[in-house]
Amino acid sequence: QVQLVESGGGLVQTGGSLRLSCVASGSIFSINAMGWYRQAPGKQRELVARITSGGTNYADSVKGRFTISRDDAKNTTVYLQMNSLKPEDTDVYYCHADLYTTTPVAYLGVWGQGTLVTVSS
Repeated sequence: QVQLVESGGGLVQTGGSLRLSCVASGSIFSINAMGWYRQAPGKQRELVARITSGGTNYADSVKGRFTISRDDAKNTTVYLQMNSLKPEDTDVYYCHADLYTTTPVAYLGVWGQGTLVTVSS
């Protein structure tokens, strides 16, 4: 079984910064990609940022403000540094990983439970 656990959400003022973390654990053989998505009530979940061995990609709305990175030593941890936050960034942020498991052998897409980011104006 595989689990993703996010942390780092909270309340911040406009223009402030937050850093989200996501740690994957369990029967993991390798992780192809990790990413952050966000979802507001009544809306579809949307990609914020994603990282693979080939590079990174970002939603247009966060380019230049958010940075996704991965811990090379641990390889199961991904971060999202969020700067210059705006009220419209208020959402529940979800971590996602595309990975191979060992027991049983499978390729899965796994979601974390989400962490709330609130940006006050």
